[in-house]
Order: sequence, then C-alpha cells, then structure tokens
Amino acid sequence: MVGDPDDEMLSWDESVFRDEHVFEIDHVPETFQHRETQLEGLKYALRPAVRGSRPLNTVVRGPPGTGKTTAVQKLFTELRVQTDVRTVHVNCQVDSTRYAVFSRLFEGIFDYEPPSSGVSFKKLFSQVTDRLVEEDEVLVVALDDINYLFYENEASDSLYSLLRAHEAHSGARIGVIVVSSDLSLDVIENLDSRVQSVFRPDEVYFPTYSVDEIRDILSERAKRGFYEGVVSPPELDRVADLTANSGDLRVGIDLLRRAGLSAEMRASKEIDEEDIEEAYQKSKHVHLSRSLRGLSDSEQALARVLAEHSGEQAGDVYEAFHEETDLGYTRYSEIINKLDQLGVLEAEYAEVDGRGRSRQLELAYETDAVLDRLDGN
Repeated sequence: MVGDPDDEMLSWDESVFRDEHVFEIDHVPETFQHRETQLEGLKYALRPAVRGSRPLNTVVRGPPGTGKTTAVQKLFTELRVQTDVRTVHVNCQVDSTRYAVFSRLFEGIFDYEPPSSGVSFKKLFSQVTDRLVEEDEVLVVALDDINYLFYENEASDSLYSLLRAHEAHSGARIGVIVVSSDLSLDVIENLDSRVQSVFRPDEVYFPTYSVDEIRDILSERAKRGFYEGVVSPPELDRVADLTANSGDLRVGIDLLRRAGLSAEMRASKEIDEEDIEEAYQKSKHVHLSRSLRGLSDSEQALARVLAEHSGEQAGDVYEAFHEETDLGYTRYSEIINKLDQLGVLEAEYAEVDGRGRSRQLELAYETDAVLDRLDGN
C-alpha cells in the first residue's frame, strides 16, 4: 500500500483496494477453483463444435452463486480465443422473449444490433442462420437464467427455433447451453412436447460450495483485490461463514467489497469485524437486489404495493395494484406468479369467512429490504 506502513490511517490518495473490479459480481477470475468436474462436463459437450459439428445440448443446474455463469463465460472465452466457434451468452433476465434472444444472437454474429422495429422474427432468424451457413461456423448459445423465459412463457418457442434451425436452414449448426438457478424448475418437464421430442440434453450440476471451498475462493479474491494485510485470516473466516450460511458465493464477494469500502470510510487500512457485520446486512440481499433489478416497471410497482400490503388477501392487493397502475387482473396474476417463482413473495391459500379459499400474499423478505432496493439504495 502507498504511504508509511506504520501509519494506521489512510491518506486521501490511498486505498485498501489493489483492484476493486475483482469484487464485481460478473468478474471472471483467472483462477477458477473447485469446479474442475463441471468444467470437464461442459468441455465434453462442447468438443464436437471444435471439430465443426453441432455440440451436445446441455442443461446447467445449481443454486444461485455456485459458479455456473462463470464456468460458461470462461469456456466461451477459451473457444473464442483458440477456435473458430461462435459463442453468444444471453442473459434471459434482460432478454426474456424469443425475439429478444435472437436479437442478441444477431448482435453477437453481426457485431451490431438489429433495428428495434420493422423486422419480423422470421427475417431475423433467417439472417442469423444464413450467416452461419455462409461463414461455415458453429454457434453455441448460452441461455443464462432460462427460468425468466419460462416466467414469460417464451422458453419453448425460443428453444424450438434454436433446436430446429438445422432443419429450417440446411447446414446451420447450433448448440444450446441452458442455465437455471431455479431448482424448483424442471426444464424438460415444463417444455412443450414438440421441444421435448428434440431436446435430449446432458446435465451438469453445480452444488453449493462448502465453507472450506468458499474460504479458498474468497482468499484468492482478497489476495488479488486488496493490498496485503487489509483482511486478516480471522476476518476472512467470518466472511466465509456468513457466505456459507447464505449458500451464495456472490454474498461473500459483495461483502468483501462493501467491508473494504467501510474500512476506507473510517480511513482504516484494515477491515475489522464491525465492517463485516455492517456490510453483511446489505450483502445478504444480493439475490433480492438482482431479482428486483430485472423487473419491469409494472412488476416493480406490484412489489412496492406488496411491501405496503404484505400479509393481505390477493384480492385486496389487486385493488391497490389496479389503483396504482390501472392494469387488469390477468396481468396482476401473471406478475404474482412470477414474483412467487423468483422467491420475492410467498403465496399461501387460506380459508376466508364467506369467501372460501383465497391466496394470502406475503413478502419473503423484510419490507424495508425490498423498499430500499426498489428505491436504489
């Protein structure tokens, strides 16, 4: 670290961070630990693409924060650098319709976005596949967080178009990696029968990291991201324990960054236990933040209404939502189901006097935690 090592206080031009980018959630680390088996499974599925054939389709499953996206991105980088295989990573939380998925494929192949309107899906599809045939290229598509395509009832159509591309356009070679963090979602079972008949994927499972594995990974991040001595072994152990309790490695990565920022606020060269405990109160909601950030305006509006009416009957919540947005019950019901699948709310049926069975809606998180994240805090 810059400055006198005997001085316990940071000066204005000093930082505890050697490289703060190391603690960004989407950072792909140089060293990817404790996922050798999963990487080998993915390499096996992708190997035919290197030989010019269609790769094996694959379903990648596992709880949030277990390295699924990082593994795919790491292998895609290797393929782009070392081979002629085309790779496109689609974040389905952002691109949650078939047209949006193929717009992302178009951008990945042509290096510019298609027109935002006036181009039919059929034409977009043809331009993508025609270019693959012309260039004699194999395309591997990762549909990351495919559960969002299911939430919008777009998964079957999207996969059907990709899997049948070689029939509609002779010579097109496309393989699909489907990534899901929703363990309650049976990808195959929830697809249309026409897709099930052609989708016979391999499966690669990413289990939750053990506390020792978490410590190894966070120790490596800390070594690359902080200056020496910023985080001590006991503090790192505490971060690892809190991360293991959450089951999500992203909590620990975010926690280290926030704890570092907290130490800097105190002008301290070292992270202490109070920095960690304070940071954890925000970092433990990494999954909630990510879920809410991907919602549309009307979906966020319902989340806000739920925060104000948590524990009330579905009909009462709808009345408040309709007054806020003027949207009808069908759209309301669709959003309720989506928020339920995302784990933002819990919907339970209960007997109501004079009204039979009714759903009672309750937030799965503290009201303040939801409102803070909707307000961008």
